[in-house]
Amino acid sequence: MVDVYRGDTEPTRRFIDFAAFIALFPQLIAGPVLRYKDLADQFTYRTHTMEKFGEGAFRFMQGFIKKVFIADSIAPLADSAFALSDPSTADAWLGILAYTAQLYFDFSGYSDMAIGLGLMMGFRFNENFNQPYISQSITEFWRRWHISLSTWLRDYLYIPLGGNRNSTVKTYRNLLLTMLLGGLWHGANWTFLLWGAWHGLLLSVERALGVSGSPSGFRFFRWALTFLFVMLGWVTFRASTITEAFGFYGAMFSFDGAGLSDVFVQGIRDLNLAILVLAFGVIAMMGLKDRLGHREVGPILSGWRSAAAPLLVPVFALAVLKLSAESFSPFLYFQF
Repeated sequence: MVDVYRGDTEPTRRFIDFAAFIALFPQLIAGPVLRYKDLADQFTYRTHTMEKFGEGAFRFMQGFIKKVFIADSIAPLADSAFALSDPSTADAWLGILAYTAQLYFDFSGYSDMAIGLGLMMGFRFNENFNQPYISQSITEFWRRWHISLSTWLRDYLYIPLGGNRNSTVKTYRNLLLTMLLGGLWHGANWTFLLWGAWHGLLLSVERALGVSGSPSGFRFFRWALTFLFVMLGWVTFRASTITEAFGFYGAMFSFDGAGLSDVFVQGIRDLNLAILVLAFGVIAMMGLKDRLGHREVGPILSGWRSAAAPLLVPVFALAVLKLSAESFSPFLYFQF
């Protein structure tokens, strides 16, 4: 209704198109967050081909593997760390590293599956992730993470509040309010409000410093600092209460030097650690492609994909068996 009121899209003339959009099931639970204007033309005309169906099936299997083989295998590391009453520094850092990877592969896996299902039905949805963990600023991070939500917050909250059209102080106010409301969108909990405030504050500081949201090249220090800020934010996102979050922060920076605690080690397996290493290896490889360009790493990735493509269906089948043999494992974003 807002888009029609603004004149951004024409109102639909057929009730069946409206009903089909409301009931377009692949993305309803956790995104990508679609607007009617993104799909209006596709309700009028879209193609159904074996090539598009195959592309969708391929994308769906990729997302399923991300979720079941990677995210679910990492989950015990994060769950065990946050369940500890007195985690060591090593416990806390390993736990938040695991949650950082788990959340990305869980949610991007869901998005891949939704995009794949859409393609199988002839719809082409917008992309929702673009290698967010290689960002060199929080501004760039929000252009790569949950893209459909960040653009929604921009178009329906930040710009209506005034955006950057008024004074500098009001611009910072608008950024902070937008991210606070973005935090509350995830749930009515002080932890989400604090997470939103953290990102709103960082976005305001970057704007004051003139930090670019689309940097050229790669600067290691900026990437490392951004990745640290993102992980610190994920602590409040994962914790159940503010007290639990600050207790976890205390463990992260106590530097007790005790290594992993015996209680933590008993709750994890070597496979969990191996999958965590694999997850960050995948993130690094795809990040190199994004930063260095196709010319430098393209041949390596092409060879890797050619070798991995025949394994997709067998690995997908194993993932189905793994899911069948284990307990119910909901997507993380189903709770929001």
